[in-house]
Amino acid sequence: MPTSLVIFFFYILYTLSFTDGTQLIIVNNCKENIWPGLLATAGHLTPKNGGFHLYSGEEVVFEVPERWSGRVWGRQGCCFDEETGKGSCQTGDCAGLLHCQGIGGVPPATVVEMTFGTSKSSLHYYDVSLVDGFNLPVSMVPIGGGVGCGVAACEANLNVCCPSALEIKRQGKVVACKSACLAAKTDRYCCTGVFANPKSCKPTIFAHLFKAICPRAYSYAFDDSTALKTCRAPRYVITFCPPN
Repeated sequence: MPTSLVIFFFYILYTLSFTDGTQLIIVNNCKENIWPGLLATAGHLTPKNGGFHLYSGEEVVFEVPERWSGRVWGRQGCCFDEETGKGSCQTGDCAGLLHCQGIGGVPPATVVEMTFGTSKSSLHYYDVSLVDGFNLPVSMVPIGGGVGCGVAACEANLNVCCPSALEIKRQGKVVACKSACLAAKTDRYCCTGVFANPKSCKPTIFAHLFKAICPRAYSYAFDDSTALKTCRAPRYVITFCPPN
């Protein structure tokens, strides 16, 4: 087979390989290494065994199927045994495992949430959430989605302006910032119980602070109008410590 046909053949295979799913590109733009964690919702498979190591400046590319739903968060300050994959992280830890394997991260952690289509809609829904607090800046940007596709992000480092009552410190350094829900653990601040509706659950002073600094992220449970993004793109770039 001529070289030109071989190249064309592999190009077609490469193109088709992304037609039935959505490509995720996870980038570490932080100065330090991070350990992204992944968790699929019930009924979906979790990619990359639920977690991996990402050096500063490194990126990882993988594909998830249509209608996949799940979350991604960053872990920092981790140390794992190379043979067993067991250890711990300063923030976002998932039971001390490198590969989270269906276990969510311990808050506070900045979370990227996504649902790539449902039985009723082919649209993609995604957001960056501070409902469980903050540990790392992150953004989710669609590539090739066309007009109307929004950017979900908290690009600022909230740790530098975290109220003292919400700080998580390690060795004297603020490494994460709790949400009001995580700090108070009451229905009023968590939008649960009798407050589990947008009429009775209103943003706290801390949610207003988070929103002022990160207007494209969820600051509390019912922050849908400005935080939830929709699109229909073939790929998305999730960047930790994006340019601000």
